[in-house]
Amino acid sequence: MILAIESSCDETAVALFDPAHGLAGEWIHSQIALHGRYGGVVPDLATREHLRNLGPLLERVREASGFDNISRVAVTHGPGLAGCLAIGVAAAKSLALAWRVPVAGVNHLRGHVFSPFIGVHAEAPAEFDVRFDALLPHLGLVVSGGNTLLFTLDRARRITVVSSTRDDAAGEALDKGAKLLGLGYPGGPLIEKRAARGNPEAFAFPRGIGPRSDLGFSFSGLKTSLRYQLEKITPADIEARMDDLCASYQQAVVDALVRKTTLALERERGGFRSLGLSGGVANNQTLRTALGRVAKEDGIPLLAAQLKHTGDNAGMIAFAAWVDPSVTASVPLAALGIEPGLAL
Repeated sequence: MILAIESSCDETAVALFDPAHGLAGEWIHSQIALHGRYGGVVPDLATREHLRNLGPLLERVREASGFDNISRVAVTHGPGLAGCLAIGVAAAKSLALAWRVPVAGVNHLRGHVFSPFIGVHAEAPAEFDVRFDALLPHLGLVVSGGNTLLFTLDRARRITVVSSTRDDAAGEALDKGAKLLGLGYPGGPLIEKRAARGNPEAFAFPRGIGPRSDLGFSFSGLKTSLRYQLEKITPADIEARMDDLCASYQQAVVDALVRKTTLALERERGGFRSLGLSGGVANNQTLRTALGRVAKEDGIPLLAAQLKHTGDNAGMIAFAAWVDPSVTASVPLAALGIEPGLAL
């Protein structure tokens, strides 16, 4: 049994994973309501909330499992907010020392990379290795508030980053767009809600940069385009056309993500056996539907992370600690530290 802790940003999360059966339990405390008052995550408040809530979450794990049969502790050690990461790492090292079990540091982004395969494991744990191998090579898209990247996962489960954003991440663009529109935080879900009632072709927003052959992502120009558009119309018109603005802005983000993913598939026509989608923005139904069509046209399955595993969560950290060959099973306690800017 693996006990995992995730505290990279504003979600305090703990999970138990049994390789023979799957996730045995997941517990999470969200700070969205708190940070929503300030229009974004406040690092000092996030650290304080981790201190306040990690203990009670671990107590809930103890009540549910008695901490029985835990053979390893896994913890997110980067990337993320330094103070928040430090809380999780300190707790993981303390538990590992007390229980005399190994501790493993897990890259948060690698957790997202492998999260679409949690559902594959849950369907048939005993057959996972065979089913996993049948889905490789894999092309994946991680889309969150801090990251947007395309990667490949080969038959040896090695990750190669194909492209990433040159400026804002897709989730960041949605949050900043929502702020410009006066919708609040977190912006992505609020824009999606209003977009469902709007016309995605009502406003013309840019779809990225460079020639079509360029796989790089860019969303800073989209945010600037929205600001210029809002300066051209009155506050009353903005409110009257809010649904159309949200639908058009969201569609620009989705189109950019889909176009680059499609191009990556075309470059390796027939070379991939599955397409993955993960990260917080993977919760967006318009994006999930669009990538589902892309995968179908390419004749491969879309493996989208379950909704509860799209945001920051400990389930993916526990799973990655087991399935990712790069995760060292046992790290000396003194050697495990935080790495806020840890590269994928």
